[in-house]
Amino acid sequence: MIAVCRLDDLPPGEAVRLLADVPVAVFNVDGELYAIDDTCSHQDASLAEGYLEGCFVECPLHAASFDLRTGRPTCLPAKKPVRTHRVSVADGVIYLHRPAEQGVA
Repeated sequence: MIAVCRLDDLPPGEAVRLLADVPVAVFNVDGELYAIDDTCSHQDASLAEGYLEGCFVECPLHAASFDLRTGRPTCLPAKKPVRTHRVSVADGVIYLHRPAEQGVA
C-alpha cells in the first residue's frame, strides 16, 4: 500500500495526484473515494486537474469523460478506459493498493 494523504486533506469534490510508476488520481466524491490512472487515455492530460461531476471526471484538455467507478470513457474523444485502483482508509490516512494487492498480475 502507498499512503496518499490524510483524509482530512482531500475534501469532497477534490482530487489529488499521486506520482508513481504510473501516476494515479484519487478523488473524493461526497465521502466516497475513487482512484484511477491519472493520464487521459485520449491524450496526455492529468485527470486530477479535470472537472468532477458526481462519479465522472472530465479531462481538462479535450472534454473526454470517465466513470470513476469503472474507468470507462463516457464520451469521445476517449475510446479506451483507464485503470481503476482500490483505496482504503486506516487511521485517517488514504492508502492506494498496488495492482499486485488487487489480484492483478
